[in-house]
Amino acid sequence: MAGRRRYSLSRSDRIQLIGAGKASAVMARAVARLLGRRVSGGLINVKYGHTAPPGRVLLNECGHPVPDERGVEGARRISEIARAAGPRDLLICLISGGASALLPLPVPPMTLAEKQDITRRLLASGASIHEINTVRKHMSAIKGGRLAQLAFPATMIALILSDVIGDDLDVIGSGPTVADRSRVEDAIRVLKKYSIARPSTPFQETPKPGDAALSLTQNIMIGSNRQAIHAAAREARSLGYRTLVLSACIEGETRDIASMHAAIVKEIFASGSPVRPPACILSGGETTVTVRGKGLGGRNQEFVLAAALALDGFGPATIFSAGTDGTDGPTDAAGAIADSETLRRARAFQLDARGFLENNDSYHFFERLNALVKTGPTGTNVMDIRILLVPRL
Repeated sequence: MAGRRRYSLSRSDRIQLIGAGKASAVMARAVARLLGRRVSGGLINVKYGHTAPPGRVLLNECGHPVPDERGVEGARRISEIARAAGPRDLLICLISGGASALLPLPVPPMTLAEKQDITRRLLASGASIHEINTVRKHMSAIKGGRLAQLAFPATMIALILSDVIGDDLDVIGSGPTVADRSRVEDAIRVLKKYSIARPSTPFQETPKPGDAALSLTQNIMIGSNRQAIHAAAREARSLGYRTLVLSACIEGETRDIASMHAAIVKEIFASGSPVRPPACILSGGETTVTVRGKGLGGRNQEFVLAAALALDGFGPATIFSAGTDGTDGPTDAAGAIADSETLRRARAFQLDARGFLENNDSYHFFERLNALVKTGPTGTNVMDIRILLVPRL
């Protein structure tokens, strides 16, 4: 039984695992352990370092967030596995956050270099993941439902970990197994909005809802940010905190979101509202950073630094923000942590916190204070978790 459908494995000549994402190696290991020798093989594209023993399934490590040649080669091999599958084959596709960058298969004759350039510009522009993936889908020969289209008439089960606001299946990993609701005009509109030149190769339209070639694919979401946030809330309550979950759908400019969270903490200090101390404020989702400086960091590290500055002098509070996958931007940290002593310690080291923030250099700020959160690859990827603690006053 998978989702609402029952499958007879004995009727499948071959069962293969394919897919991509930061968590896909761990997902493949779990499925391989469950199905044992029934799995005949397959290939998974993973981010460098995000590996796990997957049994008979091959792992291909490649570039993220900017795609590389290894990713192209792996995506090509995955597409060939799908294309070669027959009506008595079962493909189990494992998709988690990062799959968009890890399944780069540009529509010919587009080059990888051109796709890399557009990806870099979108990542630096402050575009949302919905906007970025809208563009990616229309430059790809595998995303936006095309992988499922290639696999027809084989049966496919896609197991999906959500790393996008709203858990839209056609946005997660750019929806390689899901009918696409966006159109070429939408992709053009995104590039125009951020003043990014269109590629020399025209955008290609994607399979839409109702396409018969997608009828044998079932998409199942198996994990989300909301589940992670509510699990954290249960743990906080067990530790004695009065807990408030703001939302699992928070997006926007990181510094603006940090200011909003800081304002809630200030109100707790002033009035005990919306929740009395000891208080735990939780939120999830995924913010964006418009890069203007030349430093190193990520949205979680920048959130903690901006919130710490906003709360400087307002009383004891702890600020934590991290990516559930164990990486934050192009760094080896998942995020950072700060408290009411952080900026005092920074001043003792003659570190200009606001200068680091303006240069988008939160990583080196927190590195000097030994306040980076480093977990290594976690084996999951359900966006970010932010925690603000206010002790009993």
